Amino acid sequence: MNALAGAYPWIKALHILSVIAWMAGLLYLPRLFVYHAQARPGSSASETFKAMERRLLRGIMMPAMTATYIFGLLLALTPGVVDWSAGWIYAKLAAVLALTVFHVLLARWRRDFAADRDRHSARFYRFINEVPTLLLIAIVILVVVKPF
Repeated sequence: MNALAGAYPWIKALHILSVIAWMAGLLYLPRLFVYHAQARPGSSASETFKAMERRLLRGIMMPAMTATYIFGLLLALTPGVVDWSAGWIYAKLAAVLALTVFHVLLARWRRDFAADRDRHSARFYRFINEVPTLLLIAIVILVVVKPF
């Protein structure tokens, strides 16, 4: 565990970079869905969106989420970094879990688009696009301010 303490600045930097990449995907994929929902199934635009969505999810979002979890776990295991008696860490972890559930839902909706069986409107995806922003705000406030 002493090695973790020595590597703390690097682990923290890599965690932050991973979170930024994951959040970029969580914010961009629903925006792609907005446009995809307006495209006619089978059209060249729809097929282009399918490729973009698949690449974003598999090439950026999945690796970034995985790295976020790995570096976050290493931070949590670093002695003195987390006060486990404080409530903010549990609220933060709940918000991260909510982001993960959101990620899984996005993956499910991407599969629906890939099979031309999307059931949601562009308006639905515009609304859904706000979820990661709200969770990000909560997470940053919890980690920086530690209100409880």
